[in-house]
Amino acid sequence: MPAQIQAVKGMNDILPPESALWEWFEAHVRDAMAASAYKLIRTPVVEQTSLYVKGTGETTDIVEKEMYSFEDKLNGDQLTLRPEFTPGIVRAAIEHNITYEGGKRLYSIGPVFRHERPQRGRYRQFYQLDVEALGFGGPEVDAETMLLAHDVLRRLGLSDVRVEINSLGVLSERQAHRAALIAYFESHGDLLDADAKRRLHANPLRILDTKNPAMQEMVAAAPKLTAYLGEASLKRLEAVQAMLAACGLASQLNHRLVRGLDYYNHTVFEFITDSLGAQGTVLGGGRYDGLFELVGGKPTPGVGWGMGVERVLDLVQTQKIWQPASELDAYAIVPDAQALPLVASLLQTLRAAGVRVQQHSSADGTTSGMKAQFKKADGSGAAWALIFGNEELANGQLAVKPLRGQGGEQRLLAVAEAANWAASLKALV
Repeated sequence: MPAQIQAVKGMNDILPPESALWEWFEAHVRDAMAASAYKLIRTPVVEQTSLYVKGTGETTDIVEKEMYSFEDKLNGDQLTLRPEFTPGIVRAAIEHNITYEGGKRLYSIGPVFRHERPQRGRYRQFYQLDVEALGFGGPEVDAETMLLAHDVLRRLGLSDVRVEINSLGVLSERQAHRAALIAYFESHGDLLDADAKRRLHANPLRILDTKNPAMQEMVAAAPKLTAYLGEASLKRLEAVQAMLAACGLASQLNHRLVRGLDYYNHTVFEFITDSLGAQGTVLGGGRYDGLFELVGGKPTPGVGWGMGVERVLDLVQTQKIWQPASELDAYAIVPDAQALPLVASLLQTLRAAGVRVQQHSSADGTTSGMKAQFKKADGSGAAWALIFGNEELANGQLAVKPLRGQGGEQRLLAVAEAANWAASLKALV
C-alpha cells in the first residue's frame, strides 16, 4: 500500500464546518468594503522575485529568510510565491494604469506564503485581507482606511483591540532620525545582539522592533522619530488622530512603531489585541507614497493595511462570537429508489424557491432503510425532514416532519403545490 501523502507542514486544509466560519468572515468583509466603496482586485499568487526584493526590502526578514522563491524551468525567470499583497497590487496598478482617471479604493483576500516555523497564528500558507487606497494623498484617506479596519472588526463583533499610531514624516526627517539612531546604538554597542549589529547600518529602524529582553531598556531610551518631525508632519498626524477621535476611535501614539523602508512615510498604524499572546497584531498598515516609483511607476500616493485572517478568526473563536449554524433547511428521505426521478424534480423546485435541502444518499448506492435515513436527517442539522413515501406520492403528497425538538406535528403537503411548500418551509424555519 502506498505511503499516505499529507499536507505540507504549516499549510492547512480548511474543512467543514470550519469553512462556514470563513464564509461568515468573508460575508462581513464584503459588506464593510461595499459600505466604503472599496472594490475587489485579484492578483497572481506568483510574481517576479524582483518585485518583492524592491517592494518588501532586501534587508527584511521576509526577503532574507522567508520567501518561497524558485526558477521557472521554462524560461529561467526568478519567481516567488506572494509573501504579501501590496507590491503585487501596486504592480497591477502600474501595468494597467488604473489610477489614470483618479484614485482607486481596492481590497483583496487570499493566501500568502512565508517559510517560517509554524506556530499559533503563524503558518507557511496563511490568508490575508488587504486594503489599498491608491492615488489619494490626504490625511483623510489615512483615517478612512483605519476606520474601515475598525468597521470590519466591529462587524465581526470583536472587542479588546486597541489602535497604535505613529508618523514617519518625510524622507529628510527620517534621515535625520536614522543618523541619530545609528549614533545612539553605536554608543551602546556592547548591548546589541547579533541581529541588531547586522542591521545597524543597513536598517537601524528594525532594531526598535527587537524582542530581546536584554535590549528593551536601551531601545526604549533611543531617539524618537517624532522629535525630528517638522510642523507639517506633526499637523498631519494630529489631523489623522482628530478624525479618528471624531468617529469614536481612540488611538495611542507608539514611538517604536516604524517601518524600515524609505518608501514609507507619514502615517503608520497597528490594531493590537492582548487576547492572543505574543502574536497580538491583528492588522498593520501605513502610507507608502514612494513605492510606485520604486517598482517603475509614476509618483503615486498610497496607503493601506493587511489583516491576518487566521489570527482574526482565532480571536473570534476565543471570544466565542461565532457559533456554527445549520446550513440545511430540510433533509429528503426517499424509501423507494423508483421515486428518485420525481423526488429530484421536486427538490430542484424547492431549491429554486430558496430552500436548502439535501437528498439522502448511501455510500454503496443502495436505498437505506427509513431508520438509517432518519438518523442521517437528525445528524444533518436540518430543521425538517421531507418524507417521499410511496403511499404519500401515490396520493400526490409528501410528509413534512420536524426534527430535533422543533415542535409541531408531522403534516402532509400536496405535491402540486411545491412552490408553496418552499414559502411555508422558509416561514417555519
